[in-house]
Amino acid sequence: MSATETSTDRRVFHPATLDLDDVLLRPWGRALDLPGGTVPALTAASADREIARWNPLRAADPAAAEAYLDRCDTGWADGTTAAFAITDAADGTLLGNVALLWTNQADGLAMVGYWLLPTARGRGIATRATIAVTRWGVTTADVRRIELCHDVDNDASCRVAVRSGFPYEGTLRASYRYVDGDYVDEHLHARLATDPDEG
Repeated sequence: MSATETSTDRRVFHPATLDLDDVLLRPWGRALDLPGGTVPALTAASADREIARWNPLRAADPAAAEAYLDRCDTGWADGTTAAFAITDAADGTLLGNVALLWTNQADGLAMVGYWLLPTARGRGIATRATIAVTRWGVTTADVRRIELCHDVDNDASCRVAVRSGFPYEGTLRASYRYVDGDYVDEHLHARLATDPDEG
């Protein structure tokens, strides 16, 4: 880091493709080309029962899916959100999503989240993607602390958090509200850039 460059200057997410051998993490946005079309893939993911339950995607129709892609492009353009489509490296099909976003850019605090389609579940993909995005954020954007929150009833997400090196730190009471729902309690997991590497 030069004398004129501050940590805040480095704390910007720039589009990248992360290669995990059998899986690629590719930037979401209008330029992403998925087999069968990116918008249909998003609307299908939005309709999945587990995604709708734990990670409402709000891309239930083509217009909403296109708006989602526009938000992803904006997040990449201003460096505040790094949203990746998790795709099969062999055929390019969509497997899921992993995203890293600033919650306090100046302080180096970010949050990570993910969802997977049914065909990708139970294969360790969410764990691998979370580890990869975490490493990438720390090394390329000077992320200092990464938090991961999930509904207290989402046992699968809790397992991913722990396997990805995010220890449980506590329960946040009435911290998240799904659309048209009540506030739910969430588990808070977090890791620091200085924590031992995972995987």
